[in-house]
Amino acid sequence: MTVAAGQSHAGFSLKPLMFETFVCSMAMMAFVALAGPIARVIGLEPWQVGAAMTVAGIAWMVMARIWGVASDRRGRRPILLLGLAGFAISYFLLSLFIDLALRSAMAPLLAFVGLMIGRGVAGAFYAAVPATGAALVADNVPPAERGKAMAAVGASSAAGMVIGPGFAGLVGPWSLSLPLYLTAALPAVALLVLWRVLPRHEHTAPPKAEPLKLTDLRLRRAMIVAFVAMFSVAVAQITVGFYALDRLQLAPGDAANAAGIALATVGVALVVAQIFLRQLGWAPARLIRYGALIGGLGFGAVTLASSAPMLWACYAVAAFGMGWVYPSVSALAANSVEAHEQGAAAGTVAAAQGLGIILGPIAGTFVYTIERGAPYALVGVMLVAIALWEGRGSPGGDGEVFP
Repeated sequence: MTVAAGQSHAGFSLKPLMFETFVCSMAMMAFVALAGPIARVIGLEPWQVGAAMTVAGIAWMVMARIWGVASDRRGRRPILLLGLAGFAISYFLLSLFIDLALRSAMAPLLAFVGLMIGRGVAGAFYAAVPATGAALVADNVPPAERGKAMAAVGASSAAGMVIGPGFAGLVGPWSLSLPLYLTAALPAVALLVLWRVLPRHEHTAPPKAEPLKLTDLRLRRAMIVAFVAMFSVAVAQITVGFYALDRLQLAPGDAANAAGIALATVGVALVVAQIFLRQLGWAPARLIRYGALIGGLGFGAVTLASSAPMLWACYAVAAFGMGWVYPSVSALAANSVEAHEQGAAAGTVAAAQGLGIILGPIAGTFVYTIERGAPYALVGVMLVAIALWEGRGSPGGDGEVFP
């Protein structure tokens, strides 16, 4: 059975995708929160943890489009289930390896290699989940409703970003490996849920259809916005702790606390923004325009922050704007291509986001060495430029033309 383009399938529900997104985001962020303490115990340097994170970003960037194209050819259900199963298994094996490293006198080099492989494999499989999930939404939700639908999924991801680190921090004092095992079980639960409820009707590409090219002009705007958005967030994540130390002149413990609250504020602001988005009913291109403007002003204002509360307020404003951009760029891409190209389009956007994850920390730390406020000024300018570019009067992939 095939779903006609632009029509909602009667049996389709967002709730399973929201649950899957929430638990996977929670698992990923729990690991990030524990990475520093784990590295200290098993004798890894900070750059080695950063390298493992980068490997996951590279794997995501390389595989997202491959998974998306595969879902166009073979259907969303089998690819999404395969990706989620691979992520669940690889994340559990990674947790098992980390537990072994924590309990034994494993050589740091061996621990580093294992961490690199585990994160890389997990990232490669996880790349199938957001790309195929976005294509599934595009298959079953009319263009005018896609922004709201993807915002609902995005709010679930943001909730996982908040709860994951908090859960890890709560359980971590008893055992560094226990939070990993507990969160590793969540993707397996999501796999069972999706296996039962995912629609078995498939929207596959015609046998002779040409795959969507990476250079397709219809996706140019969506790719650039996706890259800038993820690049900006990656820069903000990597520099906030240093900024609290150097610009706010906080002690190391207080700086860590200030940075943690700032990142928790980001998660809350993302949820709030996506709730507002669902009520507004604006087209994706318009949401990107105003979201990028708000985000750019918020990040730019960090250069003026002289206290921790001011830093938190700036991060909240910036995150609120990004909460409009993230789901809207996926909807923008979906509304720019044909029904049989949705998987490739979602994968292409995810690949652009992966590139932002890779380059953001490198660029952010490099620019920070030149001037402490420069990373925030850089991303602020980039986002404002995106907002102005989106407002020049070109179609937004959804029929909207700005005045």
